Amino acid sequence: MKTTRALRKKLDNWKQKPIVAPGVHDPYCARIAEKLGFDTLYMGGAATSMSMLGMADFGLATATEVRANARHITSITDLPLIADSDNGYGNALNTMRTVKDYIGAGVAGIHIEDQVIPKRCGHLKGKVVISLEEMVGKVKAARKVINDEDRDFVLIARTDARGAVGGGLDDAVKRLKAYHRAGADLVFADGLLSRKELETVCKETGAPTVFHPTAISPRLGVEECHEMGVALMIYPFASIHAMSVAVWDFLAQLKKEGTPAQTKFERKIKGHPLSDLRKLFDLGGLEEMQRYEREFIPAEEVRAKYGKQSVGL
Repeated sequence: MKTTRALRKKLDNWKQKPIVAPGVHDPYCARIAEKLGFDTLYMGGAATSMSMLGMADFGLATATEVRANARHITSITDLPLIADSDNGYGNALNTMRTVKDYIGAGVAGIHIEDQVIPKRCGHLKGKVVISLEEMVGKVKAARKVINDEDRDFVLIARTDARGAVGGGLDDAVKRLKAYHRAGADLVFADGLLSRKELETVCKETGAPTVFHPTAISPRLGVEECHEMGVALMIYPFASIHAMSVAVWDFLAQLKKEGTPAQTKFERKIKGHPLSDLRKLFDLGGLEEMQRYEREFIPAEEVRAKYGKQSVGL
């Protein structure tokens, strides 16, 4: 089944079961999420910017870079991937190309926001939004491409009006209602500050809603959000935040102690599913690659590689 169809079926059934998508910033983290039993993935723009460029989400990652990261993720998993596509990387015409490119990259759905260019993370200060009319045009343009290319592709319209210059909750609700009418499958108000605000968005828009309990937003559970009308819960920083803290802590010990830090770490994680290098390689598809070697590479060459080798993983 195509991933777009798989995600569409989940969306059709959201009232019975909400969609939960952890943030994965690279293909390897996507493998981990899949191994743990998640059935939908999310790739955030901020995590992509930090992992690919080492830079904060200030609109510096290009459409090409973000799409390439999405393509790398979809190439190693059959799970539906929902991807951040910022503000469509331009006007309505740019948005049309963006949607087509993401469909071509194997992504199952995207969200497009109404910030001006260059944009920034929705939880940072200093956001400015375009006019409602311009964003409605982007949503309609995106819908046209979806209708032409793949009707199962999921379109999420996001507004950053809640915390934008001159914005507020009422403006956010007004915008989302218009975006839903224009063809968005789900609506997403970023940077909400309370449970009550989320309740207002869900009730007033009457549309399936996206929420993530991160940064300035409240840490609400999946079930309570679902009861309000949230169809999709995303956790944009799930992989990159956990990874960053773990790497910081280990490298700090390595700087201080040298090799003993490595030994202590290995002892600490003994028995973990990823406790040694072989397990890391196996998660990355080592056994599959070795099987393909035996199937497609001349037998003599394979024997030369492995026949007399007595060391190695």
